Amino acid sequence: MLGKDPPTTSSLNLMTSDPSDIAVEPSDIIDGLGISRKMSDVVESLDTRELDMGDGEETDNDPTTIGDSRIGFSAVYHTVGFKESEARVYLPTVPITAKILEVERFNTAQDRFNITAQRSVNKSQPAVFKIELRHGEFSWVVKRKEKHFMDLHRELVRYKMFMRVPLPSRSHTTRRRTMKKSEARHIPELPRGGDELAQDEQVYSRRKQLEDYLNKLLRMAMYRKYYHTMEFIDVSQMSFIHDLGPKGLEGMIHKRSGGHRIPGLNCCGHSEACYRWSKRCLVLKLNSYRHARWWGQAIEDFVRKHGRAFLRDHRFGSFAQEEQNIPAKWYVNGKIYMEDVADALEEAKEEIFITDWWLSPEIFLKRPVVEGNKWRLDCILKRKAQQGVHIFVMLYKEVELALGINSEYSKRTLMHLHPNIKVMRHPDHVSSSVYLWAHHEKIIVIDQSVAFVGGIDLAYGRWDDREHRLTDVGSVTRSVALEMEQSQSSAHHPSSRGVSSTDGAANSNGGNQSLPGNPGVELPRLKGIGRTRRMHFSLVKHLHKHTLQHADSISSLDSAGSGSVRSLQTGVGELRGNTRFWHGKDYCNFVYKDWIQLEKPFDDFIDRYTTPRMPWHDISSVVHGKAARDVARHFIQRWNFCKIMKNKYHSLSYPYLLPKSHSSASELRYQVPDCVPTRVQVLRSAADWSAGIKYHEESIHNAYLQTIARSKHFIYIENQFFISCSDNKMVYNKIGEALIERILRAHKEGKKFRVYVVTPLLPGFEGDITTGGGNALQAVMHFNYRTMIRGEYSIISQLKKEMDELQWMNYISFCGLRTHAELEGRLVTELVYVHSKMLIADDNTVIIGSANINDRSMLGKRDSEVAVIIEDSETVTAVMDGHEYQAGRFALALRLECFRTILGAHMDTTIDVSDPVSDRFYKDVWMTTAGRNATIYEKVFRCLPSSLVRNMSELESYQTNPGLAQSDPGKAQEELRRIRGFLVQFPLDFLSEQNLMPSVGTKEGMVPTEIWT
Repeated sequence: MLGKDPPTTSSLNLMTSDPSDIAVEPSDIIDGLGISRKMSDVVESLDTRELDMGDGEETDNDPTTIGDSRIGFSAVYHTVGFKESEARVYLPTVPITAKILEVERFNTAQDRFNITAQRSVNKSQPAVFKIELRHGEFSWVVKRKEKHFMDLHRELVRYKMFMRVPLPSRSHTTRRRTMKKSEARHIPELPRGGDELAQDEQVYSRRKQLEDYLNKLLRMAMYRKYYHTMEFIDVSQMSFIHDLGPKGLEGMIHKRSGGHRIPGLNCCGHSEACYRWSKRCLVLKLNSYRHARWWGQAIEDFVRKHGRAFLRDHRFGSFAQEEQNIPAKWYVNGKIYMEDVADALEEAKEEIFITDWWLSPEIFLKRPVVEGNKWRLDCILKRKAQQGVHIFVMLYKEVELALGINSEYSKRTLMHLHPNIKVMRHPDHVSSSVYLWAHHEKIIVIDQSVAFVGGIDLAYGRWDDREHRLTDVGSVTRSVALEMEQSQSSAHHPSSRGVSSTDGAANSNGGNQSLPGNPGVELPRLKGIGRTRRMHFSLVKHLHKHTLQHADSISSLDSAGSGSVRSLQTGVGELRGNTRFWHGKDYCNFVYKDWIQLEKPFDDFIDRYTTPRMPWHDISSVVHGKAARDVARHFIQRWNFCKIMKNKYHSLSYPYLLPKSHSSASELRYQVPDCVPTRVQVLRSAADWSAGIKYHEESIHNAYLQTIARSKHFIYIENQFFISCSDNKMVYNKIGEALIERILRAHKEGKKFRVYVVTPLLPGFEGDITTGGGNALQAVMHFNYRTMIRGEYSIISQLKKEMDELQWMNYISFCGLRTHAELEGRLVTELVYVHSKMLIADDNTVIIGSANINDRSMLGKRDSEVAVIIEDSETVTAVMDGHEYQAGRFALALRLECFRTILGAHMDTTIDVSDPVSDRFYKDVWMTTAGRNATIYEKVFRCLPSSLVRNMSELESYQTNPGLAQSDPGKAQEELRRIRGFLVQFPLDFLSEQNLMPSVGTKEGMVPTEIWT
């Protein structure tokens, strides 16, 4: 047998002359390797002897580090050509082993696809060797014939000879110098044989010889890294990247591209149009039927083993399945959220994905600002990009005539920071014909392992905490001696403290009235002791330059006196102050005045000494592991679709993105603190225009409907909009209808069921409410009221048909949030803008995302949205309607924080929010607090909106009667002390006798109704 024969040589004979002495003419160069015609003759005569593991041979495998080496995911952004010597393919210090599992030979075509043992064998047919290879955690199988081994061996000999030729090329010289240090002096022997092996003993012997040959070859780095070897064992630069998952069957293909064809109009004629629906197919054509069947079987096996979760229908019609044991955390308001985002961004090692409706590069994620610009968003991203992290940002490209968010400025600012930051804007309105819909998601993904999902954009005005401050003017004090002097100076320069007029601010808030001044009270302005005004300006500028390091206004060192942290002190006795929380454009009140001049981020655009800011109440979440992978998949799908659709992004500088495998999702390098284990499913609203999918997805809408229908005790909703109650004419989402059905079911069964709805008192559009508001503001108000109480399809109207006149109040309440403060000696009030998109059911199920309750967000074909439904996997003992109840840790904690914040239970611990269903809480706490607070605010400020105003004539007379803040400030202070929290009743009768839809002659009246719904 061949196995007992002495070592043999192949048909290649040894050439004794030194290959380096061979002269090579340029005309003699052939092939891609540069082997000369003369040399090719020499190579065919070379002898190959058995491997001698001498000192000159490279075997860069260290057994002590096996299993610890991995190729980081960032390698996908540094690939080179397949034939390039710089290609990084293999795991460092990890060996590759080969084992021939079996030898296949078939007699008929039918036997080629017979996977059973009963196959007829024709021993005259060439043998096919089934080879299993292992490299670290990866294993795969290839099939090769004897001639493939011979072809590989011949190429390796040619390669060795080629590397000894001193070609006049810098890259070749460098490669030769590198190879000489680690070059194997001998190539392993390929024993002589043939394709026809008649005896079983010969088959076994040949199998063992080829296996030994291949293992010896793979131990030699010089030949293992050669592209012919990589092609022989079917590996590439993507094969062993851990986060891409297990290795499947690979092979070289000749690609014929069909281009990126998007369904659309083909031709137009006389009142006719031809619309073409395209199908994309991947067709693999191979050189043999047996080979094709092998590939087909490998693909089917791989899909069955690793792709089942992506090929079946999921709950709610979502693209993602429900994932178990996912660490999750909720956020109420932006303070802790942005701090955790900053920390997570700092931990990024490979990728950062960000998509926002609006992104402001210069916002500070940690406040107050005590470390200069370290935690400013653009500085964080630049720092991570310099560390090699690849950052991808997608922004909504607004219609500039309708919105002033200036996404072009945001893109330009980010792109100038570093080449590793790539920014896309979408959609192109003209080419895509998408004018009405927006990308509304708010997503931040770190290394495809940590994903923040919710309603908080990284933009101006979003940072807030549970205090919901109205003022941020500073707390620097001055002496009484200079008080009169600076007051006179202010009288000569009345605009020196701000840029906006005061009249509009006072009117917009229902009366920002002054209180009698007390000479002994320190005034919160920029003041000093015994120095001139010029000296104080100089001192502030010095601090401004060397401490804050940004171009804020002079008063940027100051902050609101209430709750601020004394962090930036001057070090001199005459000027002591606190840093601000909201700098420049971040101090905003968008109902009073919308943002302007966003390219000047640190310039105030409203007078913070006369106009209170509008507090921002919002909800977000963070998930990890497989759920974060699903969020990343949505981002990647949108990114790749945008790259295809926009010609300017076709260059290689904007790469296609690859999703990481779910198989490695549980290997978390970083986890946000204070998470709890939950069950999470990612939901979205997506369509052809937004994500390039054929069938639209409305899984958020479906999740809302099913969660409401399955709820047993209560539903708590916070949302920026509340537009539902479909009539199939103007509004189509079914959320209002689902609430009606669930309440009526409880009513018929005689069971308690509560629905809490918290929404903004006014829509977030610029407009003067003292004159009824702007047209856009009135349009949204119309549909909000239409959902709640006005019209036959409203919730209250539908409930009144089945129960007594006021009985509906036992089941559902509509509320908003409002607060008050003292600004420059005057009492002021403002609504707290509810921007949340959240639903809590029964203290065990939570939906958090970017989707508003309206058709734009819910129907899937309009705005693009992302949300998560989080169900608790761990429970704690709680109370429900007076009985012990097993509530979820995540949902219960979130609901308690929301209730305590808006009811003031953090300050008044006597307020019990533990039981959301009992009469004691619902009537004596929730409804009573909302009614009392609303009454006090109307009495003190005569604020709007108010149920006392039903038409425009009543609005005018309502404004002429002063509130206690003006007529009796002392009594006003006493009344305001009775305020608890922020909760107020929603003014259901405000302008109930007025038609709020924009008139036909206005620009708002000319746009489609879908804009507002």
